[in-house]
Amino acid sequence: MMLVPSLPPGETFGALAEFATAGDLYRACERVRDAGYRRWDAHSPFPIHGLDAAMGLGRSRVPWVTLVFGLSGALGGFTLQLWANGIAYPLLISGKPVFNWQPYIPITFELGVLLAALSTVVAMLAFNQLPMLFHPLFNSRRFERVTDDGFFISIEAWDPQFDATQTARFLTQIGATDVELVHSRPSALAPPEGKVS
Repeated sequence: MMLVPSLPPGETFGALAEFATAGDLYRACERVRDAGYRRWDAHSPFPIHGLDAAMGLGRSRVPWVTLVFGLSGALGGFTLQLWANGIAYPLLISGKPVFNWQPYIPITFELGVLLAALSTVVAMLAFNQLPMLFHPLFNSRRFERVTDDGFFISIEAWDPQFDATQTARFLTQIGATDVELVHSRPSALAPPEGKVS
């Protein structure tokens, strides 16, 4: 269970940049992607259409997990019924064949849907490293606006291209209205209004 995210070594978690509008955030994501950053994320109070493509994200692995567990549940349900009714305890009723597959369909379908749904939820939580009770971005007072009207990009310190000064300068050049360094632990908090230029 993930309660605390993996943190880069050192006191600095990364750089956090605020943007004025959703359009500015979208264009900035394209620039960050094209600059070659790998350990970064975009934060918005609402979904922005096409942002995943602007960030260069690949397709999710969750559908594959859903498919594998859904098919496993369906196959397991069908096999269990086949074994129970045809091999372990066969009953001949009204001359019907022992291996009659039609009555097995409802349970086969239900077990397939059940395992697919459960595996989807578990995979989504695992791939998103949830539940996460603490994240260094919560150290930023400005980041509290992300659930209301703030648009942010965070670049983590363990990105191979991360340099505190150069990254902050780059984020300012691509349209950030404010850039700050976010520290990994609350004890290392910088003043809320401290800016990096």
